[in-house]
Amino acid sequence: MTLSIREKKENVDGFMVSNGAVGFGISAASMTATWVWAASLYASASSGYTYGLSGPIHYGLWGALMILCIYPFGRHFRRVAPKAHTLAEVMHARHGRSSQLILAVSNIVGSIISLTANFTAAGALMEILTPFSFLHGVLIAAVGVLAYTLWSGFRASVMTDFAQLVAMMLAAALIVPMVFFATGGTDLFDQGFARLTDEQANFFSGEAFLEQGGPYLAAVLAYAIGNQTIAQRLFAVRQDRIKSTFMTATLGYAGTVIGLGMLGLLAVMVGLQPLNGDMNNIIPQMASEYLSPVMIGLLFIMVIGSLSSTADSDLAALSSLVMTDIYGKNLARGKANPQTMLYIGRITMIAAAALGVMFAVSNFNILDLLVFVGALWGALVFPVIASFYWDRITNLAFTVSVVVALGFFLVARFELLPLTGVVAVVMEFAAVIGGAVVFGFMAFGLFGKQVGFTVGAIAGVVLFPLIMGFLRDYPTLLGSLVSYGVSTVVCVAISLTNKERFDFALINERVTEFQLKDKQEAVR
Repeated sequence: MTLSIREKKENVDGFMVSNGAVGFGISAASMTATWVWAASLYASASSGYTYGLSGPIHYGLWGALMILCIYPFGRHFRRVAPKAHTLAEVMHARHGRSSQLILAVSNIVGSIISLTANFTAAGALMEILTPFSFLHGVLIAAVGVLAYTLWSGFRASVMTDFAQLVAMMLAAALIVPMVFFATGGTDLFDQGFARLTDEQANFFSGEAFLEQGGPYLAAVLAYAIGNQTIAQRLFAVRQDRIKSTFMTATLGYAGTVIGLGMLGLLAVMVGLQPLNGDMNNIIPQMASEYLSPVMIGLLFIMVIGSLSSTADSDLAALSSLVMTDIYGKNLARGKANPQTMLYIGRITMIAAAALGVMFAVSNFNILDLLVFVGALWGALVFPVIASFYWDRITNLAFTVSVVVALGFFLVARFELLPLTGVVAVVMEFAAVIGGAVVFGFMAFGLFGKQVGFTVGAIAGVVLFPLIMGFLRDYPTLLGSLVSYGVSTVVCVAISLTNKERFDFALINERVTEFQLKDKQEAVR
């Protein structure tokens, strides 16, 4: 498929966002395939195993909600900056260098972690289902993805995503029912429920929400803002197809991930113990125990398809970030050479793949990585979204709010100070504000400013008695909400001291196609 792309002289804008002209079918498939990554499969199964009935819901539903909630903001972002390649590039046009670099660096870190998670999943799968070792699996995945993505960047990524999604959904539709009947079908419920704890058997488990669903819900907007793979597809799809693309991807993601998460629930009901205590081994173990060799082959295709679709997206995202935000806007200072940009993009892909392999050998816990990165991006949500709507936000407000929020997040998440007394009260109050910001922004995106402010205010009043004196015992969720709350308070406080107003029309003038700019300068 990649070789069919007949671009003898690759266009730098096409390499990054396909010139913003991708149609509905390809873009919806690409969005779904990118978001259904290996971590979605493994972490959803891990949630099902750990939290029982509600585990897959708390993973898959909030992930789907992320796609749904971001599209109204996405349409506005695209109207303000129709020729953009990255969100960080828009922040450069809106604020300046420090805001852009903060967002770009956080995007780069997130993409490398995502790449690492996918290579890790490949290694775990190879180690259990084939004679190859973990390292062999990681290397095969890295070289395979790099081989076709290096050719044409984002174009190759979206084209192969379509085929990978078809393979994934076909395999998922067959594998989950087959494992269910192989483990005993409806008879399994009689014996299996006895193995569940009270919390695992409770569909409305508070433990599952506080430890899994809550942090993931809090991270919903953060992933959408911090993940360049989403922004890249937002700037690539035709403007009149943004809504239909995101709605279709929401349904595709929810159905696939929640369904596969049920494998984790079946695993705990049959009494399976993860090999070496590693939750990432649940799906491969269930496959080797209950599926025929042919179906194991299908599972292999499904997981390889999911990790490949996200890994190639990560490589394309990393290349566009370095091409645009590191080289184009900083090193070249607005005088970027498109041919040099293409070289830099391809070198970035090779370097990123090497880093992903190196980190994958360390075998991180994928679920922990997701929660950590999501909370880290939470500090960026208010400054980034508000920068598209509020004309008083300054570069200073953006930068200081993110740095301060990150400090508070680290203290709360890793309990650098004991979460007692005044420290706990301050953190919990910040978490109340953070929760209000999350609900307010969701309502604002879907229903407008007035509803957003109303929902945010009501959420704050409702959350205050629920959080104060309670959330200090759940540092994961506390840290996520604190990062939202602190960045909002600091950003608003500094912005209110600014008397100047920003003209948003300037963003469209400052963010243009690199190839077009090159032609215009050649004419002059």
